[in-house]
Amino acid sequence: MERVLLVEDETRLAETVRRGLTADGCTVQVEHDGIAGLAAATEGGFDVVVLDIMLPGKHGYDVVREMRQQRVWTPVLMLSGKDGEYDLADAFDLGADDYLVKPFSFVVLVARLRALVRRGAPPRPPVLSAAGLELDPAMRRVTRGGTRLQLTPREYSVLEYLMRHAGAVVTKHDILQSVW
Repeated sequence: MERVLLVEDETRLAETVRRGLTADGCTVQVEHDGIAGLAAATEGGFDVVVLDIMLPGKHGYDVVREMRQQRVWTPVLMLSGKDGEYDLADAFDLGADDYLVKPFSFVVLVARLRALVRRGAPPRPPVLSAAGLELDPAMRRVTRGGTRLQLTPREYSVLEYLMRHAGAVVTKHDILQSVW
């Protein structure tokens, strides 16, 4: 892991994380609001993004959603004091790759960032197709025969998972691990 974008409005926490990651050999760019964070993330060049949810200017959920809409696939770890199951589900449904609740262990943060970087940001197909369905991950849109289908976030996530694994047998456990 070399280049990290940290988007965190709590100045002291951001500085502590920046110093720790720098000591671990990373180059860290810190932004303190969602607007600057989105601009930096879409300019690219980062191996991973650490993104707070409650940000001034632009909410963290909006930042990750807009990153994905702009086809920026850099892995994103959401870092937040919000620990409800719906908060986590929303983050993953909007395109986050991992989620860590504050307060957190710095050792765990670094381990999760390394895991995200190891997995990388594989190119994602612009549109997935199977059995007459078309799913556009960047726009979070599903159509069948040109007609747009309205799906709940959970339905969309299950369908996307199944379409990404088309032709493969997936277990209930695999779906639960990846979608929930």
